[in-house]
Amino acid sequence: MTLQNLGVLRPLRRLSSRVAVLVLLASPVVLSQQEKSVPPVQNTLPSVHVDSKMDVNDRIAQLALAGSVKQGDYVIGSGDLLGVEVFDVPELSREVRVNETGFISLPLIPVKVRVAGLTTFQLQDKLAELLQTNGLVTTPQVSVNVKEQHSQPITVIGAVKNPMVIQAVRQTTLLQVLSQAGGVSDDAGSTVIITRPPSVPTGSEDTDAAKVPSEAQTFTISLSELLESGNSTFNIPVLGGDVVSVPRAGIIYVVGAVSHPGGFVMQNDRDRMTTLKILSLAGGTTNSAKTKEAVILRKNPETGKRDEVPVNLKKVLDLKTEDVMLQSSDILFIPDSSGKKALHRAGDVALSLTTGIAIISAGRF
Repeated sequence: MTLQNLGVLRPLRRLSSRVAVLVLLASPVVLSQQEKSVPPVQNTLPSVHVDSKMDVNDRIAQLALAGSVKQGDYVIGSGDLLGVEVFDVPELSREVRVNETGFISLPLIPVKVRVAGLTTFQLQDKLAELLQTNGLVTTPQVSVNVKEQHSQPITVIGAVKNPMVIQAVRQTTLLQVLSQAGGVSDDAGSTVIITRPPSVPTGSEDTDAAKVPSEAQTFTISLSELLESGNSTFNIPVLGGDVVSVPRAGIIYVVGAVSHPGGFVMQNDRDRMTTLKILSLAGGTTNSAKTKEAVILRKNPETGKRDEVPVNLKKVLDLKTEDVMLQSSDILFIPDSSGKKALHRAGDVALSLTTGIAIISAGRF
């Protein structure tokens, strides 16, 4: 090889080294642009890759549509406006509203008729029997339709796109309710809670059982299992009077000597957040970080104050000790060369993150 060739190779080697450095520096930016992320509140912080909530809500809508073929008949309740028509007997045909106790009154029928808990077909048969028994119509032909529905409200609250009150016109499932509410929001947790109020049995008003209300019930459904299976074990029927609540996910904060301090949403209770995961989401520690002196500020449920839980992140990063699990509302504080003097301000800093720094979704269903 000639000296001239060596002279050419030296600049090329320097050039290739610079290109390699530029590629290494640019690769996180390229990867972050390729990943689908939740937009931050401020443009100064990068986003973190998560499964899109749009995909989750598409799945909810798909499963809700698949279960719609199994709907049953609407059950009449108090407040509903009914249209009652008796063929060839216009004097008995009218609109009547169900009272608070579940009864209606019709002309020439000597008793109030209990209609709450019946379908329109069941009520048609019941009215026809009453008309014939009381000698009012020999062969009655009765039709009943629901003009207004006010008896079956399902309240949807919490981390959903559109909190609302839905009338349960027919048998309604949990997935159908979530779909009508527009799906879950970005900060939704991993469970759905259904609260069912006490109810009175719809048997005969003369029986003792009709006077004994059932107890209130609460159902907690895993959203991930609901979407993965879509079966009736998790996609339970939702009844009128139920309150469907989607709790918001817990938030873990990381402050101090990290590249991107912030609050990170825990969207999956089964895949708990650890110190290594949250450090990865925060872009890692800075060069001045004292990883041996990290502290978790954890709220004490009894005193209401935050306890200090020391954690040696250096050993965790070196895989010399087990990773530490974090809980909702934990604050991971990593001091820098200035020491722990800023520890007492970590709580205030974490609170300011909710408005001054992006809350980033970290997890998936």
